[in-house]
Amino acid sequence: MIKDSFSPVLGQPQAIELLTQAVKQNRVAPAYLFVGIDGVGKTLAARCFVELLFSAQTGNFPGLQNRLRQGNHPDLWWVQPTYQHEGKRLTAAEAAEKKLKRKAPPIIRLEQIREITEFLARPPLEAPRNVVVLESAQTMAEPAANALLKTLEEPGQATLVLIAPSPESVLPTLVSRCQRIPFYPLDTPSLTRVLTQTGYEEILQHQTVLSLAAGSPGGAIASYEQLKAIPDQLLQEVTKVPSSYSQALELAKKIAQDLDTEAQLWLVDYLQQFYWQQWHQGKIIHKLEQARKSLLCYAQPRLVWECTFIGLLTND
Repeated sequence: MIKDSFSPVLGQPQAIELLTQAVKQNRVAPAYLFVGIDGVGKTLAARCFVELLFSAQTGNFPGLQNRLRQGNHPDLWWVQPTYQHEGKRLTAAEAAEKKLKRKAPPIIRLEQIREITEFLARPPLEAPRNVVVLESAQTMAEPAANALLKTLEEPGQATLVLIAPSPESVLPTLVSRCQRIPFYPLDTPSLTRVLTQTGYEEILQHQTVLSLAAGSPGGAIASYEQLKAIPDQLLQEVTKVPSSYSQALELAKKIAQDLDTEAQLWLVDYLQQFYWQQWHQGKIIHKLEQARKSLLCYAQPRLVWECTFIGLLTND
């Protein structure tokens, strides 16, 4: 059955129904926008949708699923945000593997959009259509988004899938040319089922991580992995308000030295949840929110944390 193609996707009945009916009725749109918080199944659903599109008319011939997962199907172009490093583009996973220090998040670049245009200039080789998937479409700068707009206006024999956290995070001109497919946070039973099936049942014992995830199993897993990557002693120290100026300054120094910017931003989120559960004090949450904004503005991390912890110490 067509819906069986989406069996790995849990807790998203509306999205599955919209996509399966489009294929069943042969009314597949030229472009889709999958929207919802990170980690609720958008990327997995995109993979299932591509497999369904490719197998609906040609048959699910042996090896199709593996070829799609490996990214070597000639009619699929999968785009991820990248970093620029020594003249090469690296995805977030590739940058992490090389242990590169990252001061800014990856983006979808204009040259990547140009590659999409070149890919779509030829007809599909095996499947009934070409398919392009853009993860984190909200990371496109305006030149890249404008270049993609031209492709969306005349996609040819193709379907494009943009994945983003919300419609507001993408240029309105792009949103208007896509059929919106909403993805929602999972309820507790679905979240528990996903974490159990994926071997992360221990996360269910970490209430702060679950609160931080807000119904996102992918978010829960990412937060748990980040939590385990923080040195135990450092984690113990940051979950207590410093008792002296020297302790506040030393703690700020450790954070700046031991954690990259991405880990520091995660730590801000974690501490907001942790401190709120402990003390329910809005001032603490506000100070941490200021720290986040400063880190995103590329302020000197050590100085940001010094000001934050001294502010907590003095309760200013």
